[in-house]
Amino acid sequence: MRFSILFSGLLLSYAAHAAPALEPQDDLQKLLADKGLMSHIEHVRQAVAGRTSDLMIHALGFIGVPYRRGGNSADTGFDCSGFVRATYNQTIGLLLPRRAEEQAAATQPIARADMKPGDLVFFNTMRRAFSHVGIYMGDGKFIHSPKPGAQVRVEDLGGSYWQRRFNGARRVEAAQRDTSLAGE
Repeated sequence: MRFSILFSGLLLSYAAHAAPALEPQDDLQKLLADKGLMSHIEHVRQAVAGRTSDLMIHALGFIGVPYRRGGNSADTGFDCSGFVRATYNQTIGLLLPRRAEEQAAATQPIARADMKPGDLVFFNTMRRAFSHVGIYMGDGKFIHSPKPGAQVRVEDLGGSYWQRRFNGARRVEAAQRDTSLAGE
């Protein structure tokens, strides 16, 4: 019951944050509309949004999988970066680096205010930058595989523990996502 309420709330939050349809407002958009490219751009936007939604649903499917240091599968358990890597690989077909600090180096820094569902959030949990990673869900929540003895779960970025350790957010670059979408 609690999961379905959380899931419904996350989907509503995602829908509320989805970009509005493009309408010709300036000269460039008018030109694109005249050339028939507006519908193509809208199709690409919807494809990326759909993939982000798939990513969130897939990530939520791992709730309850136990933490395992070095783990990278639902069968054996996940550590934080193994969870992120498996989620992106199984949903988008993109193979991110194995370790959290390598994932940070391979992604684009973004401002906290610009975070969107599917972005990566990084924390300093071991007295070194980028030692923990999770996936931003929207509405101030993220999903991750936290620590030994725990399971994949959703938490609030506003919690004092996570607030104090927040290292920043990163986005998997559009070029990386486009490459994985091109294979469809």
